[in-house]
Amino acid sequence: MIEAQEGLNWERWRRIVDGCEGLGFAALRCSDHLQTLMGEEPRDSLSAWPALALAAEWTRRIQLGPMVSPLTFYRPGVLARIARDVDRLSGGRLVLGLGTGWNQSEHDTFEVPFPGFRERFDNLEEGIRLVRKALGEQRLPLLIGGGGERRTLPIAAAEAAEWNLVAPDLATFTAKSALLDEHCRASGREPGQVRRSIMTGLLIGRDQADLAERAGRLGAVVPPLRGMTPAEISEAMGDRWLVGTPAQIVPRLREFAAAGVQLFMLQHYLLDDSQVLRLLAEEVMPAIASA
Repeated sequence: MIEAQEGLNWERWRRIVDGCEGLGFAALRCSDHLQTLMGEEPRDSLSAWPALALAAEWTRRIQLGPMVSPLTFYRPGVLARIARDVDRLSGGRLVLGLGTGWNQSEHDTFEVPFPGFRERFDNLEEGIRLVRKALGEQRLPLLIGGGGERRTLPIAAAEAAEWNLVAPDLATFTAKSALLDEHCRASGREPGQVRRSIMTGLLIGRDQADLAERAGRLGAVVPPLRGMTPAEISEAMGDRWLVGTPAQIVPRLREFAAAGVQLFMLQHYLLDDSQVLRLLAEEVMPAIASA
C-alpha cells in the first residue's frame, strides 16, 4: 500500500510496481489524495488514476486499485469510465475502492466542495448506484473501507467485494467483521462473498540492528517522528503498526489471518527501500501462506 501523496514520483513508482509484480505480491494499492497529509509541502506526489493506468500496463498478474477514490473528487459516471478503461488495460485486475472523502484540508486547498457527514454518505450510496449504471454489463469489484456501524458496514455488506479496516487491533477487527457478517445476511448475501482486508503501517528489519537503521530513516520521512530515536520510533508506532523482525511480525499476522483477514495492505513509506519488499517476499509471505 503506497501513499501516493507522500513522496511518490514516476521513477519510484516504476521500481515499486516492478518489485511487487516480480516478488509475487498479491495486490498493489495506492492512495487517492490531492496533497500530503503530513503537513509538509512541497513533496512529490502522483495522481492515483494515471499511476494505476501505468501500473496496469507494466504488470501482468498483480491486482491493482485505489485506496480509495473519494466521490467528492469525481462525478460517479466519470469515475466509472476511468475505472472501466484501467480495468480493461489490466485485463480485469482492478478493484475499485470508493469512499466518502474525509480530509477537509485538501478539499479546502483545491476548492472542492466538502459536504457534511450525512450528505457524503448519501452521496456514496447514490454514487455506487450511478457507477454501476455507467459500467453497464461490465462488473467491477468494489472495495468499501471503514468500521462505521450505522452506515459503512451496511453499505459494505450490500455492495462490496472487499471490506477494509485501517489499523485495527485484533478484538476490534473480530467484532467489526462479525457485524459485517450480520449485515451481509440481512442484505441477502453470504458473508464469504466479502473479502476481509486490513491496512496498517509497516516497520520491519531482518534483525534488531536493521530495524533500528530503518526506523531512523523513517523518522526523516514522517514529520511527527522527527527528533525521536530509533527505539522511540519503534515504541511509538508499535501499538498501531506492524513493527519488528519477521519473527515478531509473522505471529501477529497469523492471529489476524485466523480471525478472517484475507489480505494485508502494508503501508510502505520508505519508497526508495526495495529491500523491504524483498524481506517481505522472502521471510514473511511464505510464513503466512503456510499458516
